[in-house]
Amino acid sequence: MKAATLSDIKKELSNHSNKQLLELCLRLGRFKKENKELLTYLLFEEQNEEDYIRDIKSEIDLQFEEINSANLYWAKKTLRKILRNINKHIRYSGIPQTAVELLIYYCTKLNNSGIKYQESTALSNLYTAQLKKINKFISSMHEDLQYDFKKQVEELE
Repeated sequence: MKAATLSDIKKELSNHSNKQLLELCLRLGRFKKENKELLTYLLFEEQNEEDYIRDIKSEIDLQFEEINSANLYWAKKTLRKILRNINKHIRYSGIPQTAVELLIYYCTKLNNSGIKYQESTALSNLYTAQLKKINKFISSMHEDLQYDFKKQVEELE
């Protein structure tokens, strides 16, 4: 089955009543965990982005505590898992400032973790890619915010 375009979906949704839209959203939430997480963000957390960021940061802290730093292979797998989770939350939010804050926090935690990521080419490239991603998000922000975040990025480099 081929999926409809977003414009087609938008037109079709405008033809439905509020009750039907509610049923569609609930049904959508039943199928995938990510759908449910996105609905949760949109309904409960979108209004207070600072609390959302704080919750994600505490989640990152817990995940960093679970890293097996004795073996670089397992550390790399866990670091990638944490980064996948962060990127998922960044997609939900869609706000560049949130993305920058979370990625800077990730890089800071990686630096302070004691993991020798510079010894692994893959982890070193992963870290560099995150810095590039941060700079890309920063370039799309207001000048005042750019200045503040660029200072933080310079400390990471």
